Amino acid sequence: MQTRLFIGGRFVDAADGATIGVLDPHDGSRLADVAEAKAEDVDRAVDAAAAAFPGWRDTPAADRGRLLLKLADRIEADAERLARLESQDTGHPLRDTRGLDVPRAAATFRYFGGMADKLQGSVVPVEKGFLNYVLREPIGVVGQIVPWNFPLMFTSWKMGPALAAGNTVVLKPAELTPLSSLAIAELMAEVGFPEGVVNIVPGYGHTAGQHLAEHPKVGKIAFTGSTAIGRRIVAASAGNLKRVQLELGGKGANIVFDDADLPAAVNGSAFAIFHNQGQACIAGSRLILHERIADAFLEAFIRLARSIRLGDPLDERTEMGPLTSKQHQERVLSYCATAVEQGGKVLLGGRRPTEPALQDGYFVEPTVVQAKATDRVSQEEVFGPFVSVTTFRDEAEVMAIANGTPYGLGGGLWTRDLARAHRVARALEAGMVWINSYKRVNPGSPFGGVRASGYGREMGFEAMHDYTDAKSVWVNVEAQLPPYYRR
Repeated sequence: MQTRLFIGGRFVDAADGATIGVLDPHDGSRLADVAEAKAEDVDRAVDAAAAAFPGWRDTPAADRGRLLLKLADRIEADAERLARLESQDTGHPLRDTRGLDVPRAAATFRYFGGMADKLQGSVVPVEKGFLNYVLREPIGVVGQIVPWNFPLMFTSWKMGPALAAGNTVVLKPAELTPLSSLAIAELMAEVGFPEGVVNIVPGYGHTAGQHLAEHPKVGKIAFTGSTAIGRRIVAASAGNLKRVQLELGGKGANIVFDDADLPAAVNGSAFAIFHNQGQACIAGSRLILHERIADAFLEAFIRLARSIRLGDPLDERTEMGPLTSKQHQERVLSYCATAVEQGGKVLLGGRRPTEPALQDGYFVEPTVVQAKATDRVSQEEVFGPFVSVTTFRDEAEVMAIANGTPYGLGGGLWTRDLARAHRVARALEAGMVWINSYKRVNPGSPFGGVRASGYGREMGFEAMHDYTDAKSVWVNVEAQLPPYYRR
């Protein structure tokens, strides 16, 4: 287990020796003391990345790609260790870290390894006598801030396109869950990434994160986290007008029409909200049910939710683990009280589990709350195993409800009507829409939102473009001046 900062190709202590205690959310025990990066450490990391940039930029794109492909292979070879480390650090069940998180991280690095030499410029048809072509050039040093809910996966999502495009990276993992990001740094050193190309500096957002966002040598900041912190990132970036990419909060509308395949919708909706304990920006946290099928759907949905097995994330039988921190457990539970205060009804859960084996962990039972579309629990991101339920009568009403929050990250719908599926998908104000499914992601598909959910995209070719600047080059191919300059 790596616990020190990774700067300039080496694991080093923080300049002032400070550390952060990393806790196991299953029982609150101490997993490790990890070096805490502060401003001086961020400066060292940025300087290392700046020194490495010219060499990495000039490395043939195919060679950059080969290193990313080697890293993907190395992640797969070390899959079991990474999965267990991620489960211990986050509380995410081992069945999911094995089956989703580690494979997704490897797939992302592999995708961008293959894309590194596919980033092409273009030739623009201009007036006779001139050739105009456009180069896509890397930005330089990019700062990246990774959240605590899927640290391994988001490390790959952030670093993959940036490195493939020729940038160097300073990445700050969340102070709660830094271990898998540091493990990736270890593997990158093993497969031969040049010193300084990647630097990883665990630390707190208000110190290390703030300094990285403000740093004058950083050309872009990419952040995943809350909308409130996203606004602070934008303000911090103004000093040198660095580019900003934000993947922020969500309040996903999950619409079930009266013609839906109910068993499929029930199972898919449970995955949409209860996977990773609901700690996902794209979670389907608002169930919006047609009134004709609402009772039948809820009966089956609550029965399924009640059957979910809570437990030790390292137990292969566990289906839902603890929330990642004590503070977040308390925050999620506070929304249960808020729901009741505003006239809502808790249909299931809304409390800590009572089993003695779970008392020391940060668990919350799967929670289903009946609430109005305008209630706080239907408008604000709870970020836990907590779903609000509202009903609708017709398509016009459901679209008003679905688009009636400040967010616009992801949303989904369940229907057998093909025309309706495409019509509603177009009308949903979101960066991603799932039809008869939920929370599907792929390295080739752009991921991101609109409105208060941020701007810019992770993954896909769009992400690589977002890590480059377009340079327009004009060539006078006839080597002559315009008529009014001739003598």
